[in-house]
Amino acid sequence: MSIILGIDPGSRVTGYGVVRQQGRILTYLGSGCIKTTEKALPGRLKQIYAGVSEVIMQFQPDVFAIEQVFMAKNADSALKLGQARGCAIVAAVNADLPVYEYAARLIKQAVVGTGGADKTQVQHMVQQMLKLPSKPQADAADALGVAICHANTNKTLVALAGQAIGSRRGRYR
Repeated sequence: MSIILGIDPGSRVTGYGVVRQQGRILTYLGSGCIKTTEKALPGRLKQIYAGVSEVIMQFQPDVFAIEQVFMAKNADSALKLGQARGCAIVAAVNADLPVYEYAARLIKQAVVGTGGADKTQVQHMVQQMLKLPSKPQADAADALGVAICHANTNKTLVALAGQAIGSRRGRYR
Protein backbone atom coordinates (compact mmCIF):
# COMPACT_ATOMS: atom_id res chain seq x y z
CA MET A 1 0.00 0.00 0.00
CA SER A 2 1.21 3.47 -0.85
CA ILE A 3 -0.24 6.96 -0.48
CA ILE A 4 0.66 9.18 -3.43
CA LEU A 5 0.50 12.98 -3.39
CA GLY A 6 0.27 14.48 -6.87
CA ILE A 7 0.95 18.18 -7.47
CA ASP A 8 0.00 20.40 -10.41
CA PRO A 9 2.15 23.46 -9.71
CA GLY A 10 1.17 27.03 -10.44
CA SER A 11 2.25 30.42 -9.12
CA ARG A 12 -1.37 31.45 -8.47
CA VAL A 13 -3.15 28.07 -8.09
CA THR A 14 -1.40 24.83 -7.16
CA GLY A 15 -3.56 21.72 -7.39
CA TYR A 16 -3.07 18.69 -5.19
CA GLY A 17 -4.51 15.19 -5.31
CA VAL A 18 -4.01 12.26 -2.97
CA VAL A 19 -4.70 8.60 -3.79
CA ARG A 20 -4.02 5.31 -2.04
CA GLN A 21 -2.60 2.56 -4.23
CA GLN A 22 -3.22 -1.03 -3.14
CA GLY A 23 -2.03 -3.28 -5.94
CA ARG A 24 -4.12 -2.30 -8.96
CA ILE A 25 -6.74 -0.46 -6.93
CA LEU A 26 -6.61 3.33 -6.56
CA THR A 27 -8.71 4.99 -3.88
CA TYR A 28 -9.40 8.71 -3.75
CA LEU A 29 -8.33 10.28 -0.45
CA GLY A 30 -8.59 14.00 -1.18
CA SER A 31 -7.85 16.87 -3.52
CA GLY A 32 -8.05 20.62 -3.75
CA CYS A 33 -6.23 23.80 -4.65
CA ILE A 34 -3.79 26.03 -2.86
CA LYS A 35 -4.79 29.51 -4.01
CA THR A 36 -2.31 32.27 -3.37
CA THR A 37 -3.57 35.67 -2.26
CA GLU A 38 -0.33 37.67 -2.19
CA LYS A 39 0.42 40.01 -5.09
CA ALA A 40 4.21 39.73 -4.92
CA LEU A 41 5.83 36.48 -6.04
CA PRO A 42 7.84 35.88 -2.83
CA GLY A 43 4.63 35.96 -0.79
CA ARG A 44 2.92 33.55 -3.20
CA LEU A 45 5.89 31.16 -3.01
CA LYS A 46 5.69 31.21 0.80
CA GLN A 47 1.98 30.34 0.59
CA ILE A 48 2.66 27.46 -1.82
CA TYR A 49 5.34 26.03 0.47
CA ALA A 50 3.07 26.34 3.53
CA GLY A 51 0.08 24.87 1.67
CA VAL A 52 1.97 21.84 0.35
CA SER A 53 3.53 21.30 3.79
CA GLU A 54 0.05 21.33 5.33
CA VAL A 55 -1.25 18.79 2.79
CA ILE A 56 1.73 16.55 3.54
CA MET A 57 1.03 16.75 7.28
CA GLN A 58 -2.68 16.03 6.74
CA PHE A 59 -2.38 13.01 4.41
CA GLN A 60 1.05 11.61 5.36
CA PRO A 61 1.93 10.46 1.81
CA ASP A 62 4.66 7.96 1.05
CA VAL A 63 5.49 9.44 -2.34
CA PHE A 64 5.44 12.91 -3.95
CA ALA A 65 4.84 13.24 -7.70
CA ILE A 66 4.85 16.55 -9.59
CA GLU A 67 4.39 17.76 -13.13
CA GLN A 68 7.56 18.86 -14.90
CA VAL A 69 7.92 22.38 -16.24
CA PHE A 70 7.10 22.71 -19.91
CA MET A 71 8.48 25.47 -22.05
CA ALA A 72 5.78 28.10 -22.32
CA LYS A 73 5.71 30.85 -24.91
CA ASN A 74 6.16 33.38 -22.12
CA ALA A 75 9.56 32.96 -20.42
CA ASP A 76 8.45 34.96 -17.37
CA SER A 77 5.54 32.56 -16.78
CA ALA A 78 7.83 29.54 -17.15
CA LEU A 79 10.25 31.00 -14.57
CA LYS A 80 7.44 31.65 -12.08
CA LEU A 81 6.10 28.14 -12.62
CA GLY A 82 9.58 26.73 -11.99
CA GLN A 83 9.83 28.65 -8.74
CA ALA A 84 6.40 27.37 -7.63
CA ARG A 85 7.52 23.82 -8.43
CA GLY A 86 10.69 24.39 -6.43
CA CYS A 87 8.71 25.45 -3.35
CA ALA A 88 6.49 22.37 -3.57
CA ILE A 89 9.52 20.09 -4.03
CA VAL A 90 11.31 21.65 -1.04
CA ALA A 91 8.23 20.97 1.10
CA ALA A 92 8.36 17.31 0.00
CA VAL A 93 12.11 16.96 0.53
CA ASN A 94 11.82 18.54 3.99
CA ALA A 95 9.27 15.83 4.81
CA ASP A 96 11.74 13.16 3.56
CA LEU A 97 9.47 12.13 0.67
CA PRO A 98 10.88 10.66 -2.54
CA VAL A 99 10.13 13.02 -5.44
CA TYR A 100 9.11 11.87 -8.93
CA GLU A 101 8.59 14.16 -11.92
CA TYR A 102 6.41 13.50 -14.96
CA ALA A 103 5.97 15.33 -18.26
CA ALA A 104 2.49 16.73 -18.95
CA ARG A 105 2.13 14.56 -22.08
CA LEU A 106 2.92 11.40 -20.10
CA ILE A 107 0.38 12.33 -17.42
CA LYS A 108 -2.36 12.95 -20.01
CA GLN A 109 -1.47 9.70 -21.76
CA ALA A 110 -1.71 7.75 -18.48
CA VAL A 111 -5.12 9.23 -17.65
CA VAL A 112 -6.83 9.80 -21.01
CA GLY A 113 -4.82 7.66 -23.41
CA THR A 114 -3.48 10.54 -25.49
CA GLY A 115 -0.80 13.09 -24.68
CA GLY A 116 -2.78 15.85 -26.37
CA ALA A 117 -5.84 15.66 -24.09
CA ASP A 118 -7.41 18.86 -22.81
CA LYS A 119 -8.32 19.75 -19.21
CA THR A 120 -11.97 18.69 -19.54
CA GLN A 121 -10.96 15.24 -20.80
CA VAL A 122 -8.57 14.85 -17.84
CA GLN A 123 -11.32 15.93 -15.43
CA HIS A 124 -13.78 13.43 -16.91
CA MET A 125 -11.37 10.49 -16.87
CA VAL A 126 -10.13 11.24 -13.33
CA GLN A 127 -13.76 11.30 -12.19
CA GLN A 128 -14.40 7.92 -13.87
CA MET A 129 -11.17 6.25 -12.74
CA LEU A 130 -11.57 7.28 -9.10
CA LYS A 131 -15.39 6.88 -9.10
CA LEU A 132 -15.96 10.45 -7.91
CA PRO A 133 -19.53 11.79 -7.66
CA SER A 134 -18.63 14.94 -9.61
CA LYS A 135 -15.79 16.38 -11.67
CA PRO A 136 -12.95 17.72 -9.53
CA GLN A 137 -11.75 21.30 -10.03
CA ALA A 138 -9.44 21.49 -13.09
CA ASP A 139 -6.17 22.00 -11.18
CA ALA A 140 -7.10 19.32 -8.62
CA ALA A 141 -7.98 16.93 -11.47
CA ASP A 142 -4.58 17.57 -13.05
CA ALA A 143 -2.89 16.83 -9.71
CA LEU A 144 -4.90 13.61 -9.34
CA GLY A 145 -3.73 12.80 -12.87
CA VAL A 146 -0.13 13.19 -11.71
CA ALA A 147 -0.80 10.76 -8.84
CA ILE A 148 -2.50 8.29 -11.21
CA CYS A 149 0.43 8.55 -13.63
CA HIS A 150 2.85 7.74 -10.82
CA ALA A 151 0.73 4.79 -9.70
CA ASN A 152 0.65 3.40 -13.26
CA THR A 153 4.37 3.98 -13.76
CA ASN A 154 5.20 2.41 -10.39
CA LYS A 155 2.98 -0.61 -11.15
CA THR A 156 4.71 -1.09 -14.52
CA LEU A 157 8.19 -0.83 -12.99
CA VAL A 158 7.32 -3.39 -10.32
CA ALA A 159 5.96 -5.75 -12.98
CA LEU A 160 9.06 -5.29 -15.15
CA ALA A 161 11.33 -5.91 -12.16
CA GLY A 162 9.44 -9.13 -11.42
CA GLN A 163 9.83 -10.26 -15.04
CA ALA A 164 13.54 -9.50 -15.01
CA ILE A 165 14.05 -11.45 -11.79
CA GLY A 166 11.94 -14.32 -13.08
CA SER A 167 13.80 -14.48 -16.39
CA ARG A 168 17.19 -14.48 -14.64
CA ARG A 169 16.10 -17.27 -12.37
CA GLY A 170 14.95 -19.24 -15.40
CA ARG A 171 18.36 -19.01 -17.04
CA TYR A 172 20.32 -20.03 -13.98
CA ARG A 173 18.29 -23.02 -12.88
